[in-house]
Amino acid sequence: MQLSIKENEQARLLNSLGLANRKFQQTYPGDRTDRQPVHTVYGGANLFKADTCIKMGEIALKSLQTYSPDFTVLARVLELPGHQQLPVLQNDIAALTHKLDSLPEAERRREPGWLAYTVYNKMIRKLQTEPVEDFRIDFEDGFGNRPDDEEDATAIAAAQELAKGMQQQTVSPFIGIRIKPFTEDLKHRGVRTLDLFLTTLLQATNGVLPANFVVMLPKVTIPEQVTTLVRLFELIEQAHGLSRGALQLETMVEATQIIMDDEGRNPLMRIIKAGEGRCIAAHFGTYDYTASCGITARYQTMAHPVCDFAHHMTKVALAGTGIFLSDGATNVMPIGPHRGDHLTFEQQAENRAAVHKAWRTGYQHTMHSLINGFYQGWDLNPAQLPMRYAATYNFFLSSYEDAVFRLKTFVERAAISTLTRDIFDDAATGQGLLNFFLKAMNCGAISEEAALATGLTLEEIRSRSFYRILEGRRKR
Repeated sequence: MQLSIKENEQARLLNSLGLANRKFQQTYPGDRTDRQPVHTVYGGANLFKADTCIKMGEIALKSLQTYSPDFTVLARVLELPGHQQLPVLQNDIAALTHKLDSLPEAERRREPGWLAYTVYNKMIRKLQTEPVEDFRIDFEDGFGNRPDDEEDATAIAAAQELAKGMQQQTVSPFIGIRIKPFTEDLKHRGVRTLDLFLTTLLQATNGVLPANFVVMLPKVTIPEQVTTLVRLFELIEQAHGLSRGALQLETMVEATQIIMDDEGRNPLMRIIKAGEGRCIAAHFGTYDYTASCGITARYQTMAHPVCDFAHHMTKVALAGTGIFLSDGATNVMPIGPHRGDHLTFEQQAENRAAVHKAWRTGYQHTMHSLINGFYQGWDLNPAQLPMRYAATYNFFLSSYEDAVFRLKTFVERAAISTLTRDIFDDAATGQGLLNFFLKAMNCGAISEEAALATGLTLEEIRSRSFYRILEGRRKR
């Protein structure tokens, strides 16, 4: 049968379409497969020391063990699955703990409380080994507006402490600074702090930046603010012999104008593009954003509907771009009202009730973020770290079996499907399923061995690429 479309006409049309498709793929390359921290801890620059992250872990672990001395307490406070069947008496708790300790993981899953037991033990291990994944040395809200001489001195001192922490290997795997915004009244201060901090740091380290170093630019409302930061980065890189692009930035979503501009458009993509490839993340500022919406202080929480609207608008604007998205912070601190070593029984009970109430709030906020596809959030106090990991580990562990089934099935079906021009039609879907396991492994929720249940090999998992997995299997 003779076809209606001539080959040269078809080739011309499809070549034109190919250009458009490739341009789209450059803008929307899909989710990044490198590690995204589960949180960013913000701390005032004046308080930052080389061992800050280690001390935060010690405080967090003490708080967890004080207010949840075993996994059954955690289970009841958070109402984790199986909590109703858990013992209350210490002898019975000890017996159950011993039993769970001795069981293989597959058998342990059949026992009531296995989830709480697993989450609790992973929390302790995390707080002992890597309590803080990402830390931001804060010269904005966490530091406040202070005399120029004081901020100058703080910028220099904080940079020296970071250099010391790099040498002692006590800093978090991800780290950076938040400068003041590039608004008309604060832009000079923001630039001076940036320059002082980086100049001091690079002089102290012989031109070496910490791994995963980033500069947070807050209260961004127009692309020109990001463009200016990029030009400043170029000047600093040239002055210190850094490679082009060494300095990266994050933007904050904390004003209504970054969700919708004066022409009724969402400007987020233009703001990201203004970063010229240097912008790696967009963080939501819960309290500035709710304030910009006219929400009074009492109701400014992560659970407010205006936050969900902003989250969804951010997702719609940036999904598939590879930009990491982060939710904001819970402002309820799990700290009891009474201090001291010699508290009465009633004071201890009041502390416990206050901390457990705050735990539930923080846990629910983090679970809400995770369920809505925000895999990172903010923490403001070391006592918040336990619930960050409780929610994160619960989220991944409770979804593990379903995710294993879905990815294993998808891989098996995809392996017998065809590849067209080296692009698998549903590679993005497969990558999304694989990313679940990558994120779970990155934060310590599951081990590499646990991911083998998907039918993938360790080599395939470590490739972090679903397309490479399929390509490799095709060549076998």
